[in-house]
Order: sequence, then structure tokens, then C-alpha cells
Amino acid sequence: MDERTLKALVAAGAIRKIDIIATGARFHVEASTANGPIAAETRQGKIRTWASLDAAARWVRSLGMGGARLHLTHWQPAQRELPV
Repeated sequence: MDERTLKALVAAGAIRKIDIIATGARFHVEASTANGPIAAETRQGKIRTWASLDAAARWVRSLGMGGARLHLTHWQPAQRELPV
């Protein structure tokens, strides 16, 4: 789901919880809806990721959410990324 749609859902009260999930050295965001979790995506349909926790948190705040849960189980800060 893209940023504009997520902002509209937050404003409508359809999203009550947001999770910031670490995988490797990157972070992605999942919004909890009545139909299940939805990952934030780019306009091309790929999952949107951030290299730092503060960047992901700023993005969540820009949606209009005041809080988020953080999942660090699979966080590997020293993991190097493969070039794409």
C-alpha cells in the first residue's frame, strides 16, 4: 500500500497500529487493518525499506501516527546488503 493511501486510512481511523520491523540491516513498516497487516510499498509495488530506524520512525510520524511497535528479532546491524 502506498503512502497516500496509508495517510488516508490513518486519517479515517482504519489503522490503529503500525509496526516497524527490522530484517537484516533494513527496516520496513506494516500497518494493522481489520483485514490483516499491510506492508508499505513504493509506487512500483515493492516493499518500502529504510536503512535507519529514525528514518522509518519519521516516515511513520509523517503518516499522522504518534506511535509504533518495534520488532528487532531479525535485526543484524552489521549485515551487508547485496548490490541490486
